Amino acid sequence: MEKALPRSSPLALTVLSLLHAQPLHPYGIRRLIKQWGKDDVVNVGQPASLYRTIERLLESGLVAVNQTERDQRYPERTLYEVTEKGREVAHRWLAEMVARPAAEYPQFPAALSFAMMLAPAELAELLERRAARLAEQLAAIDVGLAAAPALPRITMLDNEYLRVVTAAELDWLRNTAKELADGRLTWSFEELAALAAAQAPPADSMG
Repeated sequence: MEKALPRSSPLALTVLSLLHAQPLHPYGIRRLIKQWGKDDVVNVGQPASLYRTIERLLESGLVAVNQTERDQRYPERTLYEVTEKGREVAHRWLAEMVARPAAEYPQFPAALSFAMMLAPAELAELLERRAARLAEQLAAIDVGLAAAPALPRITMLDNEYLRVVTAAELDWLRNTAKELADGRLTWSFEELAALAAAQAPPADSMG
């Protein structure tokens, strides 16, 4: 019986994509991810997470063992290669991830949905602190782009996207913090409580 495919994930797609070029061992995969700056968009995490991902790909037939390297100077290392099935699945995953926005539920929008629990001045201060950190990230992205070797633009699209998204969020944070500071965006707990009470269903309709 054919094993079910693992769920698509950025890390699984990255592993399959890197194996398109040549067989690699997990250390080589992890090194390439960092050398190419893909750890900005792919959460490699601890080595164990990469090994678990490779194991799932191996069990489902998307990768196969190419050979096992034995050298007295190093621990035994297994080289993996992508299978034809793995190439097909990687292509399908890639097309879906590019074309279809995913419901990823990041924590920042979730926190913003309850921002009314904070006082306007406190929220303004927190947004300014986030903006300061984001400005540092944007500067680091610019440094990385300036220092990147001369590569075809297609290999840098993820970096371009990160810069655009980071700059857009930074602009929104600064504008919103300014609105909070000058009183254009404000609220009171009493008004929100009254609104919630008005929208609550009648007691006799519950249960």
